[in-house]
Amino acid sequence: MKTPFRLDEHPRRPQPPLAPPAAEYFDQLPRRVMQRVRPAAEPAPLWGWLARLSAPARTALASVVLLLTFVGSFWLTSRPSGRPAAGITRRTNAARALAAVPRAEAVQYLLSDAAPRVTLADLADTHVAERALPTEFLPGTDAEIQAALDEQPSLDVYL
Repeated sequence: MKTPFRLDEHPRRPQPPLAPPAAEYFDQLPRRVMQRVRPAAEPAPLWGWLARLSAPARTALASVVLLLTFVGSFWLTSRPSGRPAAGITRRTNAARALAAVPRAEAVQYLLSDAAPRVTLADLADTHVAERALPTEFLPGTDAEIQAALDEQPSLDVYL
C-alpha cells in the first residue's frame, strides 16, 4: 500500500532574493551578442548580385528564365531545318518508285492470284495522310459496290 502524500507536510525551501542586473547590462547586451556571432560568409562574386536581390525579384527572375528557356526550346525544335529527315527522304523515294510503275501493271498485279491479298488491315497500315486517294484508284461499278455491301453481315439491331 502506498503511503499518502500530502503537500502540506513538506515545507518550502526559502528562495534567495533575485539580484538586480549589473549597471548598463541591457545597453551592452546587443553589442556583446554581435561580437560573439561570427560574420556571415561573403557570397561568391559571380552570384553576389543574385543574393542581393529581394525574394520577390529572385522569384520573378526565375520565372522569366524558365519562360525564356521554354520558348527557346520550342522555337529551336519547331523551326524547319535545311534538309529533310532520313525517314521523309526514304518515303518520298518509295513514293516516286511506286509512281513510276504503270497503273495497268499495278492493277493486274493486285488482281492476279499470285499476288498476296490486300486486306483492310493492310490498307489501314499505309501512310496516306500526305495526299488523299483519288476515287479512280479503286475501280468499281455501282453494282460491284452494292454486291460487296450485300455480302457484309448485318444485325437487325442496327436496322
